[in-house]
Formats: sequence, C-alpha cells, structure tokens
Amino acid sequence: MKARLPEGFGGKAQNMNSMIKQAQKMQEEMEKAQEEIKQKEYTTTVGGGAVEIMMTGDKVLKSIKLKPEIVDPEDIEMLEDLIVSGVNEVLRTVEAETEQKMNEISGGINIPGLL
Repeated sequence: MKARLPEGFGGKAQNMNSMIKQAQKMQEEMEKAQEEIKQKEYTTTVGGGAVEIMMTGDKVLKSIKLKPEIVDPEDIEMLEDLIVSGVNEVLRTVEAETEQKMNEISGGINIPGLL
C-alpha cells in the first residue's frame, strides 16, 4: 500500500528545503565576506593628519603613526585624546563596512544564529 501525503504537503516540504538551501548559501556568503573583511586593513587619520591609525578587519591594531610636531611633553592629554579618537574612528569604519556587507547579503534581515 502506498502512503499518500495530504494535498499540498509535498510543496511545503520542497519550499522548506529551498529556504534551508538559501539560508546555507547566505551563511556561506557571510562567512566569505567576513574573511575578506578580516584580511583587509583600515586606516584613518585624526587631528588634521597628525595621527594615523591602521587596524585589520578583525580589529587588531597594526600601527599608530604620529607626526613629530604633535608630541608635546607639556600636552600629553591632547596626544592621548587624538589616539583614542583615531582608534574609535577606525573601529567605526570596520563595523560600518561589516554591517553594510552583511546587510547586502542578507537583504537587511537579521537571522539569529546565522552569524
């Protein structure tokens, strides 16, 4: 005896399989994009170019370059503020690009657990 599926049931199962495949493809694309971002280096300058900060996409600080004229022993606080500002700016750049790429892949939807 052959079992029969209720009418329309087969189509729902196929639709579910299609959705799973799309989600898997989306996850693969996101993983690839994240890897590309990790390999990229981001640079920003602050203080009119007096401080340059370079960071990788996986948020590893690579370098801080200072123009000699901003190193004033009498005003260390300004230098500290510029460094903090530069690090925060480059972090925002990494985050913004990561979010943009993920939104492009996912169409702007947030799927918990996908990444």
